[in-house]
Amino acid sequence: MNQNSKPYDHTDQLCANTLRMLAIDAVQQADSGHPGLPLGVADIVTVLYTHFLKHNPGSPNWPDRDRFVLSAGHGSALLYALLHASGYPLTLEEVKNFRQWGSHTAGHPEYNPELGIETTTGPLGQGVSNAVGMAIAERWLAARFNQPDFPIVNHYTYTLASDGDLMEGISHEAASFAGHLKLGKLIVFFDDNSISIDGSTSISNSTDMLARFEAYGWHTQQVNGHDMEAIDYAIRTAQTETGRPSLIACKTHIGYGSPAQDTSSVHGSPLGDDGLAATKEHFAWPVEPRFYFPDDAKQRFAEVKAAGEVRQNEWETMLSGYRQAHPELAAAWDEFVAGKLPANWQNALHDFTGDKAIATRVTSGTVLDGLVPAIPTLIGGSADLTGSNKTKAKSAKAITPDDFSGEYIHYGIREHGMGAIMNGLALHGLRPFGGTFLVFADYMRPSIRMAALMGLPVVYVFTHDSIGLGEDGPTHQPVEHLTSLRVIPNLVTLRPADGNETAQAWKVALERQNGPTALVLTRQNLPQLAPVDNETSKGAYVLSEPKWVEPEIVLIATGSEVSLAMEAKAALADDGIAARVVSMPSWELFDAQSEEYRQSVLLPDVPRVAIETGSTLAWPRYLNSKSAVIGLDHFGASAPYETVYEKFGFSVENIVKVAHELLG
Repeated sequence: MNQNSKPYDHTDQLCANTLRMLAIDAVQQADSGHPGLPLGVADIVTVLYTHFLKHNPGSPNWPDRDRFVLSAGHGSALLYALLHASGYPLTLEEVKNFRQWGSHTAGHPEYNPELGIETTTGPLGQGVSNAVGMAIAERWLAARFNQPDFPIVNHYTYTLASDGDLMEGISHEAASFAGHLKLGKLIVFFDDNSISIDGSTSISNSTDMLARFEAYGWHTQQVNGHDMEAIDYAIRTAQTETGRPSLIACKTHIGYGSPAQDTSSVHGSPLGDDGLAATKEHFAWPVEPRFYFPDDAKQRFAEVKAAGEVRQNEWETMLSGYRQAHPELAAAWDEFVAGKLPANWQNALHDFTGDKAIATRVTSGTVLDGLVPAIPTLIGGSADLTGSNKTKAKSAKAITPDDFSGEYIHYGIREHGMGAIMNGLALHGLRPFGGTFLVFADYMRPSIRMAALMGLPVVYVFTHDSIGLGEDGPTHQPVEHLTSLRVIPNLVTLRPADGNETAQAWKVALERQNGPTALVLTRQNLPQLAPVDNETSKGAYVLSEPKWVEPEIVLIATGSEVSLAMEAKAALADDGIAARVVSMPSWELFDAQSEEYRQSVLLPDVPRVAIETGSTLAWPRYLNSKSAVIGLDHFGASAPYETVYEKFGFSVENIVKVAHELLG
């Protein structure tokens, strides 16, 4: 045993067994859940929470707390038992109501920092990848705010990952990046029990996980996951390794102490009354009453909570000194902690009125040139498409393994990992944005969904948004992606038509506090059409009206097709037909408006033509009995974009033809 490590006694084991029993009682009472992991890893989390984790259960949002992520979210019953025992505001009644309607104890952990749940986990690999983002945020904030004698940002990020987490590809994208960035305060416990749902992991996997992580640039150790002193020593050793993230492979027995120990059946099925009784007898635990919490364990956990209060008070004292010594930095710190954007940041938005035709990916880059210096917590990046996505502001400096003072992250070709890492950055209070081509949103979709589920203000910059990509062909031309993004609850998707709509789209994205935003941007140049004070925030608005007469037809378009609609309006006017042009950058924002406003824009009794270079599947929601859609329900083609548009019917001539047919 390391000379600095603390001997463990019967009370430590009692605490671990208390967590085991609370968890398996919760699973049994719900007749649903995963008892295997709680039985197997209780010793690990007991050592972490009672001897290492810097936290104060009485103040769950303490900014400099250590973060703990249960990436193996199927073991949620253990986390709930742990949070209750530690003194977080998660009652025993909530533990008893595991997986029941209205409880805070869902089948997998759902983000609730007030209760000590740092992120939503369940889809394997997401949590450990979120933890990488959290560890990046810690380094970034420390570089921004720490001063000599005032390390106000100084904490670890811990995560518990299962075999399944580390089999998922996303975890390896994130782990590779963590090794590259030398995230020395990231410590991952690998629950190495060699069991997955189908049986032994050997039936599908023979990877030497430690060698793989060593190749990524990690420090690795292997310990007995049921030996508290060995776990203690491993954590201390990991903490001394400041230049590399650490993986501690903890050899455990799934379902430890139960009749189903070391079998796949204990992963996701309650033990049953007989199995529950046998397990409790193995640990010399009373079979009844259920949810028994021994006084000695309560006392030990209460001591841990009290120690956390002392540590936070010490930190608060340091922060007071920091305020006196560095008042400007302290004011910026308070703004960050409050989640506020600087006053008058909107003044940094660019006015594109009168500018030449330019792609919206470029206008987005111009907007960022103003926003990044104006908003200190805005941190951008791209999945190896910086020059194409235009996500690096002129003033931005790239983060490197040895310098975290920059504002830009080169994620490499890791779209899935980037999405989850951005979620971790947002969970830590930063305002991340990241870019790739729209067609690669599919690689990021699980992370986008998780951001929407947690209500995180992440911004996705999706460029090369249509067949307007041209010569690269159908592999890179998104046709179904707008529809697929629009069906994700709580995600706002914006496809601006020009520079001023792009600026307003960024304003919408940054003002959102309760969910992510996708900006969908063109490769091809577009004319400037919208006024600087356009109504992008309403989702759709009247861009152009016929003069002196009521509209006979409404042309509804998004993004690059708005300019086509404007040209078609002029052509229809030559034919004596009065057309209204509606720009509809966001379905979600338009749907949030009043019925009166929506009808005033779309005109209920006037024929409509919708124009968008994508799937027509969902467009009928905005159409009436005399309507048509010019869309794309097949893959694209490789050719100059002007040719592709013309061949697939996205031309002024075709829009005019369709309008004439509707009007008879």
